[in-house]
Amino acid sequence: MTEPLSPSPSAGRGRPSGHPLPSSRTPSEPLPPARLAFEAHTWKEIAHLLTNLPLSLIGFTFVTTVLFTSAFLTLTVIGFPLLAAALLGARQLGKLERIRARALLDVTVDEPSPLPMRGGAEGFVAQVWMSVKDPVGWRSMLYELIRLPWGIATFTITLTGLFVAWPVLPFIVRGLANADRAMVRALLSPSDELERRIAELESDRGVVVDTAAADLRRIERDLHDGAQARLVNLAMGLGLAKEKLLEGQADDAVALMVAEAHGEVKLALQELRDLARGIHPAVLTDRGLDAALSSVASRCTAPVKVTVDLPARPAAAIEGIAYFTVSELLQNVSKHSGARSAAVDVWRSDDRLLIQVWDDGRGGASVDGGSGIAGLAERLGAVDGLFMVDSPVGGPTTITAELPWRNR
Repeated sequence: MTEPLSPSPSAGRGRPSGHPLPSSRTPSEPLPPARLAFEAHTWKEIAHLLTNLPLSLIGFTFVTTVLFTSAFLTLTVIGFPLLAAALLGARQLGKLERIRARALLDVTVDEPSPLPMRGGAEGFVAQVWMSVKDPVGWRSMLYELIRLPWGIATFTITLTGLFVAWPVLPFIVRGLANADRAMVRALLSPSDELERRIAELESDRGVVVDTAAADLRRIERDLHDGAQARLVNLAMGLGLAKEKLLEGQADDAVALMVAEAHGEVKLALQELRDLARGIHPAVLTDRGLDAALSSVASRCTAPVKVTVDLPARPAAAIEGIAYFTVSELLQNVSKHSGARSAAVDVWRSDDRLLIQVWDDGRGGASVDGGSGIAGLAERLGAVDGLFMVDSPVGGPTTITAELPWRNR
């Protein structure tokens, strides 16, 4: 038999044929994940620049069409309504562009305040005129007009750069995207603070008008169903008593009629006093918030501690709103809370009048929960006030209201 050959020293330094060469990666180590050359935010900017062209075509076509059409039709009665509708449509295009900027450019631009809606024939004319004067709509139209040449430029540069200039494309894209960001902020941002304030005041004026109309309807209803009905009964009773007296029938029936009429007079006077107190109580006019709120607290079903710390009396309008706010809240305490005790604190802090009403009732109150709380929040908002409710289920409830301080 032939002896197996022993390997030579040089063979030990080699490797048998048919085996793979060693590598720096062990068999159990996974391959690194594949990744694109650009970061995610760069691809988002590229997507924004490429979609500029189709969207700018749509916006430019819409704006030019409606502008020329409405300008031609201004000689007729439908020109201005068409222009108003076009500006409202431009607002919607601006909203779409703000959404796109948030998604692809990471630019957050607040939505402008919506135009208040008006009803009726006069309201329609006012609505059209307000829409025609809307600076947000006009800026949105300007944005769409200048976007077409810009959209063509960004689409061409970005698409070409993807094929022939990709090493420097991220820098080009960033510069173009920054220009887009500047245009969005300049033309699609909300109006300045004065314009925003005007829109808020117009909305608040509507709330005040609606509230005043509701109060007038309530007073009319109370007069018709209460004091007026009693005075009618009184007149009828006195008329019957007068007829009997003229006929010489001064008997017990006449005395009973007079007694009933006297009772109706007392009830009518009490209802008129309650109604006058609901309009503006005399104690508030004569003695101020401290005495008036103490009077309201005395009618609450739970004992109420009233603390009023004011250096002077505020303006009559602010004083009246503060009084009716506390009155409504204490009525809610009596009707809905089941509280055993309550407290009212009124004080001034800088240029604000603060009101806090606390009770240890069952809680669960909210602005959306009714009981007049939503109406109170609207009334305070109409005069630049604030209304905050902290009422967990199970209680206690703390309601804080703020009003602007105005000197009497």
